[in-house]
Amino acid sequence: MSISKHLQDKLALLPDAPGCYIMKDENQNILYVGKAKVLKNRVRSYFHGTHSSYFHGTHNNKTTRLVSHIRDFEFIVTSSEKEALLLEINLIKKHTPPYNIMFMDDKTYPYIEITKENNFVVRTTRNIKSKKSEYFGPYPSSQSAYEIVRLINQIFCVRKCRHIPDSPCLYYHMHQCLGPCIHEVDPKENEKTRKKIKKFLSGDTKEVMDSLQAKMLDASENLQFEKAQEIYNTIQALEHVIEKQTIDFKDLANRDVFGYYVDSGYISFQAFLIRQGKLLERNMSITPLYEDEMDAFTSFIMQYYEKNVVPKEILVPQGTPVDILKEALNTNVHIPIRGEKKKLIEMVYKNAKEAHEQKFQLVFRKDNELKKANAMLSKIFDANIHTVEMFDNSHIQGTFNVSGLVVFKDGIPDKNSYRHYKLDGYRSDVDSMKEVIYRRYFRLLKEHLPMPDLLLVDGGAAQISAAKEIIDMLQLDLRVAGLVKDDKHATRALMDVNLNEIPIDSKSSLFFLLTRMQDEVHRFAITYHRKLRDKSMTKSVLDTVSGIGPKRKKELLKHFKSMKQMRQASVEQLSEVIPEDVAKILYARLHEK
Repeated sequence: MSISKHLQDKLALLPDAPGCYIMKDENQNILYVGKAKVLKNRVRSYFHGTHSSYFHGTHNNKTTRLVSHIRDFEFIVTSSEKEALLLEINLIKKHTPPYNIMFMDDKTYPYIEITKENNFVVRTTRNIKSKKSEYFGPYPSSQSAYEIVRLINQIFCVRKCRHIPDSPCLYYHMHQCLGPCIHEVDPKENEKTRKKIKKFLSGDTKEVMDSLQAKMLDASENLQFEKAQEIYNTIQALEHVIEKQTIDFKDLANRDVFGYYVDSGYISFQAFLIRQGKLLERNMSITPLYEDEMDAFTSFIMQYYEKNVVPKEILVPQGTPVDILKEALNTNVHIPIRGEKKKLIEMVYKNAKEAHEQKFQLVFRKDNELKKANAMLSKIFDANIHTVEMFDNSHIQGTFNVSGLVVFKDGIPDKNSYRHYKLDGYRSDVDSMKEVIYRRYFRLLKEHLPMPDLLLVDGGAAQISAAKEIIDMLQLDLRVAGLVKDDKHATRALMDVNLNEIPIDSKSSLFFLLTRMQDEVHRFAITYHRKLRDKSMTKSVLDTVSGIGPKRKKELLKHFKSMKQMRQASVEQLSEVIPEDVAKILYARLHEK
């Protein structure tokens, strides 16, 4: 391929040093972030090394597509490969470039947290960043983690409340809490309990089971049959949550096992999560491959541990740069050669291959349909259409009037670019459209940011005319089109700025892309509308409960996140945040018809 003078000059400046490189398009949008042991060799290979060993044959149509969009690049020199790897992950997280491998599993696993203060708390969490706590997990579901925490709080005499109240709660009177609210608890006693809980969470449940069995027999011998039944139920629940999983290692170690499989320009990742020697979860992702497969695999592992606890051991296949991963993750990264661990790597590879073969056709078809839809859109407007922006309004009889903006790049939602707009007072849909379009594009002008290739409005002539009025006022060269609906409110056609209808085949890939955009902008606007409405309702409900002031209101909203979660909470769960007598009043108020 021919290389511009600008790129040739920059390639000549590349150093013989490790670092990160950032590929950009003509609008300075970041396309791809990579790392390199030697920046000069790696970056030049994109433009001169179609058959470079760096890409092991993956310099296919996908890589060619990436290179065809590159108009500029930047590089950052680092002192080591480890520093380059960590910088790469931070840059990917910050910019979410479209050609980078992204860890697409948004699922954050539940963990059990033990806080480090003297009067510690045991609870479930999905946020594992605090250094003031210890974490155990991940667990396969929030229900299993919650059940274990419930049992711990039932078996061990530990603090239950999130914030220590001024008076003892029901748990103190039930002898399930030592009462740090009314007297100082001996730190040695708390530490003794903490060690027992950690031992229990590490898989050694014998001591707890023996103690419960002894208490059950003692209660039975003293004719306390109800108490004996309660303890028996606890034993049964405990046996249920610690039952053996598919794989059982005798060393009870925490380890993660990663593998991958590449075929036809796509890569499939597979991960086995093993805790206390038991297989808890399998994780799988398939995505197009634009880079060296080992770079993609390493990036996937690093991104995974952005949201998850690093175990004591990570098993990876042959060829993985274990030294860099060891240094970056500060743990033992191992390539097994023989034995059970080698078989586990083979099993992960086999799972990745099978999953790839099962899902490939679906993903491949979806990718192809997306390319067709983008090509059709470009043909209609006789221009390259990469970035499309779309607005939608939402209100109830003029109240909580909001608008949402979604951005699609090459048919893929760019959620970092989504925007909400809160509108004061009632106004018509046309006036709302005028206001948000003015606010959006005046800001882009003011900040010298690139404009989209197409502005779509969710409506016909009236909406297009409103958009055109603002675009002309701002003197912008911006394509505008609308979505015309049929009598069933389904998209029938596109309408251009001259109000000409462009029919869209309801079975075409473009129809499905436009429908997806329409659904997405509607969902985004409605979600924001509901959030504002719920916030207003939450304020009004909490303001009517005696005993809830600004401080407790803030704690409730922080703990339960939404009105829905607060309504679903039991009195006991509400009591973790506020006193039990106030929790009972709030529970009743939340469930009034």
